Amino acid sequence: MERTQVVYTCEWALAVQAAYGAALKPLIFLGYDGNELAGVACLATDPSGQKVSFLTATTGDYCEFLSAARRRTEFVDAVFAELRKLNLGTLVLANLPVDSATPEALRAAARNHGFYLHMRPAYLCPEVTLGSPEQRQQFKTFVTKKRQYRRCVRELERRGSVTMTYLRSWPQIKAALPGFIKALLNRFQAHRRTSFLSTPERQLFMDELARRLSSNGMTFSILMVAGQPVAWSFGFQYQEAWFLYQTTFDIDWEEHSPGYCLLGRILIEACDTSALERVDLGLGSEAYKEWFANSSRQTLYAALTTSPLRHVREAARYRVATEVKRSPRIEAAIRNALSRLKS
Repeated sequence: MERTQVVYTCEWALAVQAAYGAALKPLIFLGYDGNELAGVACLATDPSGQKVSFLTATTGDYCEFLSAARRRTEFVDAVFAELRKLNLGTLVLANLPVDSATPEALRAAARNHGFYLHMRPAYLCPEVTLGSPEQRQQFKTFVTKKRQYRRCVRELERRGSVTMTYLRSWPQIKAALPGFIKALLNRFQAHRRTSFLSTPERQLFMDELARRLSSNGMTFSILMVAGQPVAWSFGFQYQEAWFLYQTTFDIDWEEHSPGYCLLGRILIEACDTSALERVDLGLGSEAYKEWFANSSRQTLYAALTTSPLRHVREAARYRVATEVKRSPRIEAAIRNALSRLKS
């Protein structure tokens, strides 16, 4: 692949299958060059068998057709030739990296096999590119001298010794997971929001993911004050990247910004780890990420269908949503109306 990602591993796909087996039916395509495996498309259908997506779409920050870049167009075309035979309704391919060979391969496959394609920007994923030893040292200095970072560290140190611990074995992670989940749920509830971890399926997925990847990159980071956990990062050091998948903090410590302090400590640790080239801060452009990020990666959302009506409807929905977002007043009114209707 152009970039290795922990979300492309078989362990990730197996964790999804274990947790979401009732809602997703795996649809796996393997491409061979003679006896050699040359490509994998890890897709799935909904229970009706009409809607196709990536198997990991609701859990992975990035989704891909796996092959060497030079074979991507050929492999994607072969997959779409098979999909066309299945007479499926709609394909929704989320979280495609814009800098991969796949978007162009999708355009070619859609033309060749009679699919209408609507592709639009999805998420911007902030990153920290670590660079040379000199650049790493400069970045460490930037983090440690940042006013807000120094302030939050001082506030925490007034309440006890501030330490970081990194868990990598399954027994250690298993013991720490309940505290992490409880803190995340409490944080969302405090702001009257519903966390994705509130469902049993998602909690099972996180448990399966940690168990399967504990020997292959899982890094569960915990910031502690006087021996008490106050912030957590469920992440992975996989190949050349440290991927921060889910981060949270104890809501009772919110005024002291423990999550900000946790991220600063992780970035300092990453600068001192020569095998790492970047820290991926995950989907979304939250303000705390922007304070540290020095690069970013765009993802795309692609919807494909053989129905011209569905294609026009998809494009029109996106156009309307884009126009609504240009007016905060209209967007707020629509959200309030939908909230009342849901209630």
